[in-house]
Amino acid sequence: MQISKHKVAGIHYTLRDNDGNILDSSEGRDPLYYLHGEGNLIPGMENGLAGKSVGDKFQIKVPAEDGYGVPDPQMIQAVPISAFGGQPVQIGMQFQTNQGQVVTVTEVNDDQVMIDANHPLAGQELNFDVEIIDVRDATAEEVTHKHVHGPGGHHH
Repeated sequence: MQISKHKVAGIHYTLRDNDGNILDSSEGRDPLYYLHGEGNLIPGMENGLAGKSVGDKFQIKVPAEDGYGVPDPQMIQAVPISAFGGQPVQIGMQFQTNQGQVVTVTEVNDDQVMIDANHPLAGQELNFDVEIIDVRDATAEEVTHKHVHGPGGHHH
């Protein structure tokens, strides 16, 4: 069975940057299960998995545009340091805004903090090593809910 729309696929993966540094991996964990064709993965990854079968091992190179996008300068802004209520603020810290958006501190000075709401991997080419572990038909409920239920998926 090949991965296609409304198939559930289980994969093992290792994600590396262009310098070979491991950014994420399923090694030592359960496989990642997802419902294909519903946008549950970044577009470049999902496109690279289409048509693959159990046992396939391969690499996928995802350009930034098909991954987490290119950095948007409008998502970088200065915030008064007073907005942090006197707590210590350091470069690299992440905060969740009242709207649920995660921002990263990129610069701190005496009166303001620069925050970046772009995804941390925005602008980066992504390199995946992938192994297909499982492919099955999605259940009617999974198709309706647009995500995986059961092992490796969402439980209601």
